[in-house]
Amino acid sequence: MATHLDLEEQEQLDQLKAFWKRWGNLVTLILIAVLGTIAVWNGWHWYQRDQAVKASSMFEELELAATSNDVDRAALVFNDLKSRYPRTSYTQQAGLLAAKVQFDKGQLDAANSTLTWVADNAAEADYRILARLRLAGILLEQKKLDEAIKQLDEAEKGASPEFLALISDRRGDVLLAQNKPELAVTAYRKAWDLMDSKLEYRRLIDAKLTALAAAPEAPKAASGAKP
Repeated sequence: MATHLDLEEQEQLDQLKAFWKRWGNLVTLILIAVLGTIAVWNGWHWYQRDQAVKASSMFEELELAATSNDVDRAALVFNDLKSRYPRTSYTQQAGLLAAKVQFDKGQLDAANSTLTWVADNAAEADYRILARLRLAGILLEQKKLDEAIKQLDEAEKGASPEFLALISDRRGDVLLAQNKPELAVTAYRKAWDLMDSKLEYRRLIDAKLTALAAAPEAPKAASGAKP
């Protein structure tokens, strides 16, 4: 009986040796590839977390600069962020905040440059759209109306209804500045239609339409309601 078991074990061992001789290198390569992929994946996530933590600290520094209206410090920190951690959300937010400080200080060209970087380099679409929307506003201030329209055209691509409402409103402002009131009315109406009726901002769009003698129709009373 023992001999029979020994023979079976020997046969299984021979089969295992034959299998390993034939497929051993391939199995080893597969294991190395799998373990390497896991190591790379873990390393990449660690790297992203490390980048985010460092960028977060610098963003807090920029917030302090913005609070004290230190435009030079805000610009310096943003430039440092975009050179070290260009793909983090903190850098994208920092660009929007730095541009606001620059705009408030009357540095329109600097704000234009900052927002252009965010619009061209932000990893997240919402930040790109918001940067272009604000950039169009600055270009409107600078009377660069054709450039403002181009930024709005880019922002409109793939934008959500909420953003589309804001983009259409800004487009109306630019068209009005171009002395195109009829087209401005069309843009404002689109913004009014897309804007959530519960938002206070919708009243501003209503006021713009009213000023152009194109006030939106009041909602009809429900059937059976008393006048």
